[in-house]
Amino acid sequence: MRILLAEDEKALSRAVIKILEKNNYSADPVYNGREALEYLESGNYDLLILDVMMPVLDGISALKTLRADGNNIPVLMLTAKSEIDDKVLGLDSGANDYLTKPFNSKELLARIRVLTRGVSSSDSTLAFGNVTLDRALYKLSAPGGSINLQNKEYQMLEMLMSNPNRVMPTERFMERIWGYDSEAEINVVWVYVSNLRKKLAGIGADVKIKASRNVGYSLEEVK
Repeated sequence: MRILLAEDEKALSRAVIKILEKNNYSADPVYNGREALEYLESGNYDLLILDVMMPVLDGISALKTLRADGNNIPVLMLTAKSEIDDKVLGLDSGANDYLTKPFNSKELLARIRVLTRGVSSSDSTLAFGNVTLDRALYKLSAPGGSINLQNKEYQMLEMLMSNPNRVMPTERFMERIWGYDSEAEINVVWVYVSNLRKKLAGIGADVKIKASRNVGYSLEEVK
C-alpha cells in the first residue's frame, strides 16, 4: 500500500511518514499541491493525505483539479482548520474524509484503514499454497511455523501473494515500495527476495519466489 502525503510543514511531514512506515505503508512526501498532482500522474498511489493550506497550489484547488481529471483516489484532508464550513468545502470538493490537526496517530491509521478498505482485499489474510499472510499482524505462517515480516518484506510478499503465478516486474517493486525518489539500487529487490526465500523455506512453505531473468519475480507453488 503506497500513500502520498502532501504537507508543507516539514516536521509534521517527517513525523507522519515515520508513523506510516512503522505501520508497513510505503509513503512519499511532497510539499505543495502542484507536486502532489505531478506525483499522482503515475497512478502509483492508493491514498492521498492532503493538507489544505500549502504554497504554490493549495489543497482544495489541487483536489478540485484531481477530481475534474477523473482521478478517484481516496483523499484524506489534513488541516488545522476545524470550522464546519471548511470541512464542508473540503468534502464538497471531493475529499473522502477530514482530519483536524493536531491528531492522534491511532485515529490517523484508523481513517487510513477505512479509506483503503476497498483498495486492498476486504479479507484480513492472503493465502496461497500452504502459506497465509496476516495483513493485520504482518505475520507469515505455514505448517512449519510463523514469522513476523518487516515493512518492505511484508509489502513485497503482499504484492506477490496478491498476484500468484504472475510475474511482477522488478521496476514495479521499486516504484511501489521504494518510490521514485529513492536512491536505492535496483539490486536491493534481489536482496529482499533472497531474505524472503529463506524465511519461506524456514517455515516449511510449499511456495517459492521464482526469478524470470531480466523481467521480475513470481510466487509459485512447488511441484
